[in-house]
Amino acid sequence: MVMVVVLAGVAFYVYTQVARSSYLTGRYLEKQQPVQFSHKHHVGDDGIDCRYCHATVETTATASMPPTQTCMNCHSQLFSDSPYLEPVRASFRENKPIEWERVHDLPEFVYFNHSIHIAKGVGCSTCHGRIDEMPAVYQENTLQMEWCVACHRDPQNKIRPKSEIYNMEWQDDDLTADERTQLAKDYKIRDRVMLTSCSTCHR
Repeated sequence: MVMVVVLAGVAFYVYTQVARSSYLTGRYLEKQQPVQFSHKHHVGDDGIDCRYCHATVETTATASMPPTQTCMNCHSQLFSDSPYLEPVRASFRENKPIEWERVHDLPEFVYFNHSIHIAKGVGCSTCHGRIDEMPAVYQENTLQMEWCVACHRDPQNKIRPKSEIYNMEWQDDDLTADERTQLAKDYKIRDRVMLTSCSTCHR
C-alpha cells in the first residue's frame, strides 16, 4: 500500500514537471521565421517603439503583425538590396503578407485581450520579457493557466504607470506598495473574485 502511494506521488510529480517543461509549453524555444528579424536591433539598438509595428495593441484584443508597408517605410531606403530582406520586398511586390511563425500562441479556448491589459497598467515585458534583448523572439513565460492566475490573484504587484508600459527596463519593485495600491484604484482594477472567475478568460 505504501509503495502504491509513493509511486502515485512520484508519477504526479513527474507529470507536473513535464507539463511545465519547455517541451510542452514552448518556453525559451526560438522559432524559425521567414525573415531574420531582430527585436534586439530594432527595439534595443534603434529604439523603435512597440506600437510602431504592433499598431493595434492599445485598441484591440490582438497586438497585430505589421503589414509589409511598415517594414518598407524604412527598408525602401535602408539595406534595400540586402538578400536577407528579399522576402520582405517580395511580399511588398506581390501584395502578400509575410507568414510569420506565431511565438506566443494561446489555445483557442482562452480569451486574451491586449488592450485591456495595457489599459490596466500591465507592461509588455511583464508577459513577453526583455524583447529588446532578443535577437530572435522566444516565449519567456509558460503562458499556462497557473501563470496567468497568479497575476490575476494579485495584479497590483505587476502594474506600472501607463507612461512606463513600453519601458523594457522597468522592474516590478520600482514602485512602493502604496503607489501600487493607488494605481490599482486609479485603473479601477477588479477584485480577485472577478479576475479569477472562469468566464473572465474562458468564454
